[in-house]
Amino acid sequence: MESLAPNLFVKDINATIDFYSRLGFQLTMSVPDQGQGNPDSPSSNDPLVWAMMTNEKVTMMFQTIESLGDTLPAIRRTDGGSLLLYINLSGIRDFFESIKDKVTVLQGLEKTFYGATEFSILDNNNYVLTFAEHE
Repeated sequence: MESLAPNLFVKDINATIDFYSRLGFQLTMSVPDQGQGNPDSPSSNDPLVWAMMTNEKVTMMFQTIESLGDTLPAIRRTDGGSLLLYINLSGIRDFFESIKDKVTVLQGLEKTFYGATEFSILDNNNYVLTFAEHE
């Protein structure tokens, strides 16, 4: 295995892109809804059904439930589900200071018994993101 890129199911891709952009993620790919507009020449106004965002070595994918509902009917959930994404990074204190007033902080900076400094936030889809630096 070489990498893991979670594909999180969300209600509003554009709002999710906006939220993750505030965390320093960049939109790298997206797929418009082929049921809207002209499928041969999608415009920037076509709603998105999937998007990939990256921040250094971390890749996140976001997709509407409706886009896979018929293909994978097992995909049904409430917002957020029982999922916590654990993201390692360097410079956690500076990162925390840069985003703390732009997001919902669930747990502030804390040193854990296993030596990591961590904090947790809630994203706009009720997923919990825990950021950690192992100093």
